[in-house]
Amino acid sequence: MGTVFGRIGVETPKFELLQKSPDYEIRNYSPSIIAEVTYDPAQLRGNRDGGFTILANYIGALGNPQNRKPEKIAMTAPVITRTPEKAGEKIEMTGPVITKSTDMVTMQFVLPSKYSSVEEVPVPVDERVVIKRERERKYGVVRFNGVASDEVIEEKLEKLKGSLERDGFKVIGDFLLARYNPPWTLPVFRANEIMIPIE
Repeated sequence: MGTVFGRIGVETPKFELLQKSPDYEIRNYSPSIIAEVTYDPAQLRGNRDGGFTILANYIGALGNPQNRKPEKIAMTAPVITRTPEKAGEKIEMTGPVITKSTDMVTMQFVLPSKYSSVEEVPVPVDERVVIKRERERKYGVVRFNGVASDEVIEEKLEKLKGSLERDGFKVIGDFLLARYNPPWTLPVFRANEIMIPIE
């Protein structure tokens, strides 16, 4: 019942809070091991969150784990999604300007901290699942509640970017969307974060 009201009862990534302002937090995250899948939502019936099922099957959250041990791996939070911003490539033509962009999405599960190296992690059966080590990293982060719709994400992202740049931080990559609660959590209790990698 706690998950309906937003209680987070699973392991979350470790970080050191370096700075806090009314607009954002600066966090330094410890190294971690992640499982990720990159996919085109169009190939998963237009489901932008289609990678969740692939990763949940790997750890055994939806039944028998689909890894070579097979070993159930504890669920953690948040579920992280990276969608490259659509800067696009503009090609001047005699008439229209054509913009090309990619719609690939990468979804990640941070694996439990008991795994300290890639070699310790059960090998996925599904070759789309990639296991890798994330090094120590620094992010500018803003937390918000509710449904993480495209409009809300865009608004929070632009405000966070503007605040970081105003305060002298250099953005060095695509933003991440971190969602901490399952879909059955009441929207008002859902915790989400926009995370921007910075120097």
